[in-house]
Formats: sequence, structure tokens, C-alpha cells
Amino acid sequence: MDLRDLFKKKKPLSEKKEVKETIEEPKEIKKKTEKILKRKKKKTDTKLAVTILKAPHITEKATDLTKKNQYTFKVFLDSNKTEIKKAVKQLYGVDVLSVKIIKIPKKRRRLGKTSGWTKAYKKAIVKIKEGQKIGELIP
Repeated sequence: MDLRDLFKKKKPLSEKKEVKETIEEPKEIKKKTEKILKRKKKKTDTKLAVTILKAPHITEKATDLTKKNQYTFKVFLDSNKTEIKKAVKQLYGVDVLSVKIIKIPKKRRRLGKTSGWTKAYKKAIVKIKEGQKIGELIP
């Protein structure tokens, strides 16, 4: 900003902007546009599911749990039960009854002289409504 700009006369708002005449819409058109906007908000957005669910956790025990309508997922460490429930419902379109969370801590591992740590992760066991299935679980 230049110092000379401070001393210049400012134009009134009426000269800067052209005043546009507003045309009022009929009540029927307003109602229809509101309905369309509500429908657009209801569409499922998979962004939530991507930020919460990492991948399905496929093990021998997890495949046995699918017979009881329970599916296992690896989730991010900062996610909670309600977020996981919403994400599974949005991504797979099933009704979630309950969510159980298991935190797997990091463990010390050694390979010869070098030692390190395995990554800690969080596992979620999701129970869905009887009769519903999640078909495509393998990534």
C-alpha cells in the first residue's frame, strides 16, 4: 500500500457499485429450490469414510466373525465409535447396530542388530443388522 493512497478521496458506495434491482421469485419456485437443496445435502459423501476407515482387516478370526454379521476394519487412531458408524453406513449402505474398538499398541521388533517398532493401529469390529451383508470387502 502506498502512502499517497491514504490521502486520496474515497468515492461513495453509490458510485462504486451499481445497484441491481431484485426480482422476487414466486413462492412455488422458492419451495422447489429448497427441496432440491435438501436433496443435495442428503446425498452420501464418501470423504468421511476415507478419512476414518483405512482398510478391512482380513484374518482368519475376522472371516469367522462375518457369519455373525460382524465385520472388522482398520481405522485411524483418532477416530471414535460414532464416526466409524457413520462412515460404514455411508460407504456400504448398511444399518450398524454396534461398534467395538480395539487399540493395538506398538511393539518392539529386532532384525539382527537393528531394532525398531511396529506401528500402533486401531481395529473396529462393526456389527450390522441381520440379513444385510457387506459384499466387497477385499481391497
